[in-house]
Amino acid sequence: MHFQRFPAAERGLKDIGWLQSNFTFSFSSYPNPVRAGFGLLRVFNDDYVQAAGGFGIHPHQNMEIISVMLAGKMNHIDSLGYKEVVEQDWVQIMSAGAGLRHEEHNVGDDEVNFLQIWIEPKLQNINPRYQRRAFPRAKRHNQLTTIVSNEEGQAHCWINQNARLSLGYFEAGNAVAYALNPTNKCVFVFVMEGEVRIEGEVVPRRDALGIWGTSEFRIECTEESQFLIIEAPINH
Repeated sequence: MHFQRFPAAERGLKDIGWLQSNFTFSFSSYPNPVRAGFGLLRVFNDDYVQAAGGFGIHPHQNMEIISVMLAGKMNHIDSLGYKEVVEQDWVQIMSAGAGLRHEEHNVGDDEVNFLQIWIEPKLQNINPRYQRRAFPRAKRHNQLTTIVSNEEGQAHCWINQNARLSLGYFEAGNAVAYALNPTNKCVFVFVMEGEVRIEGEVVPRRDALGIWGTSEFRIECTEESQFLIIEAPINH
């Protein structure tokens, strides 16, 4: 197994008052040519949005954009006609394809925390689409839950790429094995809460570990932990 550490202390930071973004990879005001992504995972931002703050209408094209809501309430309005509110434990995706425009704001009284994830698409210029699903923590207790896949289904969101995203929520002392396709695939594991150990490597809260060159690895929870696994192609 090969791996690369992505410590929280080394993330780029953008703080403009209503928004605090923590950038794992080169993005916006954080240019980092040696951390331009991990495989086809191009953006991984740990964002905090204050009450009444938000992103005005802006365009996206040919990118798979995933938001994992960790806290708070955020609205979503887009050029496809969707207008709704997502909150903690919800996941939304935009297959931007040929192009769409959207806006989002904190519509609650508390701070919003969400993970903003961009993955390069498999096909270019497809018809844009939006989707969201709820994954309540109580229903994910001590199990690994697929939240995004390249396969259509009622239990998860699906995107235009051979990728899979899974949420883990386990009590201390639990462990789970993760199997992946070792051909042209890599895995990025981000710990939102607690601390895990992956094949002897300790990954504390808000750190991430990039993994490749293996068909399976084991995640052990040394504390009550919540983590996200992103499996994506290494290249096209």
